[in-house]
Amino acid sequence: MRRCGVTVTPATATDPAAGARTLAHPARDDIRLESVLHALSDPVRLCVVRELAAADGELTCSRFDLPVTKSTSTHHFRVLRESGIVQQIYRGTAKMNGLRREDLEALFPGLLDRVLEAANLQAGRLHEG
Repeated sequence: MRRCGVTVTPATATDPAAGARTLAHPARDDIRLESVLHALSDPVRLCVVRELAAADGELTCSRFDLPVTKSTSTHHFRVLRESGIVQQIYRGTAKMNGLRREDLEALFPGLLDRVLEAANLQAGRLHEG
């Protein structure tokens, strides 16, 4: 399936590696700079990325205390996943989120680190977490 120049291959029930619940992610080569920058331009999504970067590992969706409704939170995680910034995997009933650092660094060297650095400086300047 192709959306806005990005090929997304949803897992099928016949794919044994897919498991019962699998979410579609763009392949590394399909991650686009404009999608990444769009995803990072939203303060809620940027907050999620900052928390994931600080955790240096996977976090469940419920771990995030976002100032939005559950459905809006779901939308933000979907944008992050479809842009290629996060990998989401179901483990039991929990949806685990992790940064796709290796993919982003290979495609856009230094971008994620510079964005996170700028976001942290801004948060300090504005006295935010």
